[in-house]
Amino acid sequence: RLCLQPLWDFVTAKEQLIKSPFFPVLFSFTAYMAFCLPYIALDFLSTRLPNLRKYKIQPQNYPTLGMMVPCIIQSAYHHVVLIFPVTFLHWYCRPLNLPVIAPELPEVLLEVGACLLLFDFEYFLWHLLHHKVPWLYKTFHKVHHKHVSTFALTTQYSSVWELLSLGFFAAINPVFLRCHPLTEIIFFLVNIWLSVEDHSGYDFPWSTHRLVPFGLYGGAPHHDLHHLKFKSNYAPYFTHWDKLFGTFTES
Repeated sequence: RLCLQPLWDFVTAKEQLIKSPFFPVLFSFTAYMAFCLPYIALDFLSTRLPNLRKYKIQPQNYPTLGMMVPCIIQSAYHHVVLIFPVTFLHWYCRPLNLPVIAPELPEVLLEVGACLLLFDFEYFLWHLLHHKVPWLYKTFHKVHHKHVSTFALTTQYSSVWELLSLGFFAAINPVFLRCHPLTEIIFFLVNIWLSVEDHSGYDFPWSTHRLVPFGLYGGAPHHDLHHLKFKSNYAPYFTHWDKLFGTFTES
């Protein structure tokens, strides 16, 4: 608790902003674009620098500015026109109360891990269903598969139904697990970062999947192969569900 109390005091000092109905949308879009920016820079630099190019999973494919701009415009449109009304309704129906005391670090780590595992399971079932049922794939999920070679900004390039349903999973899990608001914020940040990394198209020595032992975490190579082959690797982060259901393909 002593470790996280200064951080929580800093957050609660911005209580009026955090309790604003505009905060969730600003927080989500700002975090998303901030995590995408380093990869956008890499996409432009790696075409000229061979030392960076070797980390590209599909080095023959690079996104152009003409491919990036529609992704940014669509994401901004979805946040303003679709996500904001939902978060406003949530703000109206469930006022936010900020406790004075911060959670303990082990509690935060455990709950963030639990939220990620639960989201991974929900996403896997949703994803598998939308690939196995042709009508669902064509109507809702096909948009996200426009790009066979993914780049960071394709993370949120999806249909309205996909964005809202996956956003619902991410939002409901901390509530279901009765997480502290600080844990909820950290989970949202981690979830956005991992989603962007999954779609980045890069495999670095320090990538998340290399830090998790025994191949338990698939990372960008795992998800990139899904976009390339379409018929395997449905879980967004971990590999155990794909292995159990026989949909795992080695990247």
